[in-house]
Amino acid sequence: MAPNTEREKIEISKYILEHVPKEAEVTRVEYEGPMLAVYAKRPEILVEQSSLIADIVSVIRKRIVVRSDPSVRLPEKEAEKLAREIIPAEAEVTDIYFDPTLGEIIIEAKKPGLVIGKNGTVLQEIIKKTKWRPHVLRSPPLRSKIIAHMRHYLHAESKERERNLRLFGERIFRPKVFEVGDIRITPLGGVQEVGRSAFLVQTRESNILLDCGINPGSSKPFEAFPRFDHPAFEIDSLDAVVISHAHLDH
Repeated sequence: MAPNTEREKIEISKYILEHVPKEAEVTRVEYEGPMLAVYAKRPEILVEQSSLIADIVSVIRKRIVVRSDPSVRLPEKEAEKLAREIIPAEAEVTDIYFDPTLGEIIIEAKKPGLVIGKNGTVLQEIIKKTKWRPHVLRSPPLRSKIIAHMRHYLHAESKERERNLRLFGERIFRPKVFEVGDIRITPLGGVQEVGRSAFLVQTRESNILLDCGINPGSSKPFEAFPRFDHPAFEIDSLDAVVISHAHLDH
């Protein structure tokens, strides 16, 4: 991490520690992707005082997410059992799974409103008892093997995802090296055609791939896929891939 980034992080951490209740027991503050993650042993205190976090956000001008310190989270099986006891049976919970990287317990239910509870009371109870942060989803009408495989992958690669989130966060919040200058856009596909959208956007300090589509109607590699053989494109130098929209056919 660059010295200036480290200095800014220390200053932000100091400000947060000075303005949150000591009883919340904040253990660390980390850059995670586009947000600042505040880890606490008693996250429910910060969740209950959401206006306090909003005031801090308005000062430091960065999005904040509150997470529980991994050391205080209940084991997943115990947390699931407790969550099912707390959530009303009328909510019709269909599935519960976990994201260790984000410290989230994901709850799928046919009636998500009942999982949330009036003024979020049920969610706050889950946080207080399990120390996992609830994320409520409506149960899909049809089960999907693809989604099940993705869940398994996310769970299995939680350490790698955590490392990447920190790395991306440090790059996002790094000090500006150059003032805004020239921008170069290189079409790698999607020009005067439907599908295969891919544009390489380059500045003096960043390389971003905007979309990465295909042309399913062509069997020729140079026409079916973006032109990744272009001299300007180097996958190892990409800072981000931005997907503007997704179509199953292209």
